[in-house]
Amino acid sequence: MNLTVLIPSYNEAENLEELIPKLSLSLEKITPASWEILVVEGGSIDQTVAIAQKHGARVVFQRKPGYGGAIQTGIEEAKGDYLLTMDADLSHEPNFIYKLWESRHRADIIIASRYCRGGVAYMPWTRKVLSKILNAFFARGLSLRARDLSSGFRLYHTPLLKGMELRGRNFEILEEILVKAHIEGWNIHEIPFTYFPRVKGSSNARIFKFGIDYLRTFFLMWKIRNSTEAADYDERAFYSVIFPQRYWQRRRHRIITALARASNLTIDVGCGSSVILQSLNHAIGVDISFSKMRYMRRYRLPVVNGSIFRLPFPDATADCVICSEVIEHIPMEAAAFQELDRILKPGGILILGTPDYGTWIWPTIEWLYRILIPGGYADEHVSHYSSESLQLILSAMGYKILDRQYILRGELILAAERGLSPAEPAAIKQALAFASRP
Repeated sequence: MNLTVLIPSYNEAENLEELIPKLSLSLEKITPASWEILVVEGGSIDQTVAIAQKHGARVVFQRKPGYGGAIQTGIEEAKGDYLLTMDADLSHEPNFIYKLWESRHRADIIIASRYCRGGVAYMPWTRKVLSKILNAFFARGLSLRARDLSSGFRLYHTPLLKGMELRGRNFEILEEILVKAHIEGWNIHEIPFTYFPRVKGSSNARIFKFGIDYLRTFFLMWKIRNSTEAADYDERAFYSVIFPQRYWQRRRHRIITALARASNLTIDVGCGSSVILQSLNHAIGVDISFSKMRYMRRYRLPVVNGSIFRLPFPDATADCVICSEVIEHIPMEAAAFQELDRILKPGGILILGTPDYGTWIWPTIEWLYRILIPGGYADEHVSHYSSESLQLILSAMGYKILDRQYILRGELILAAERGLSPAEPAAIKQALAFASRP
């Protein structure tokens, strides 16, 4: 089935009597797509179930309370490849579904937006002000580009929702979905929509509880939004409003792109969402995180999902190999260095970046990082290199050191030229044994 239209409903019989026939007519315009109307019932005491079934909708009873519970039940029950959510109160115009459906290939989530350019919201001014404040607060605080985060009129590519663990109990689930989708690298797009308030009945939203739930969700989302697992972590740091973080990322970018800019084909191993990959002219990115590769799709860049221990490239492929902020996250094993060496052409340039634990500066920075930015890199470094140990490893591999630069004497970036012969595994293991000594 192509499309499921999900309508959470609680005592909406009068509105559904008008909505479902209109909705069915609108859905017929998107043929040859197959579709279903799914009403998720929240314990109504009116004729909601009877009216919905009379007009051909499939009715299921929500398994958890609140609007969030209705959305979660709908996601579990949906049969369509795409899932469209809308309100039962006629504030979401059924004819607009055609525009949402036609936009489905533009992104993984399409939002009918009241606040993007061209969008309009006709509602009481108090509610409109509160809505805009909440949306701006979430968008700014969580670095999200969408402007109408609380719109429930959306089209989702269903697979992105099926594996998503959701905790929201009420309307805050809308923001939660967007944050978690963004973290997983899914693309979000807004199209302008004109909103009119409900036609009949009264809203089931309660302002005070609504605000408390939103604040609770914000702080939960802030923690995971700032995690290094977020698909756009590196790119976001490059544009960060936090000056030290922005400086560090941009200094790294300047050093590495200057070293690699003269090369023909460059492979960036562990590229993440780094702006470095976007800046190089002939580059391929590879990363073990599928969500980060999914995020980089939006830039039309050649990216591959793969591990440093088994890189998906033939021997002697690249003129330059970049491996920045990777080797400290993995055990000191010869296999990783051998793979970097294998895909690099003789005479090619290897650029390695890693914190220098041979100085007092990086351990101090790491200590501060752990306090100020929970969820950051502070506790993730399993291998500690110094300038001396890293140069010893490269020399054992037959490399000639070309350049050595630092970011505030904390992060070391080395550029080395590969010899004509492949590195000897025994020599690498011996050098790594020395590097791993306390």
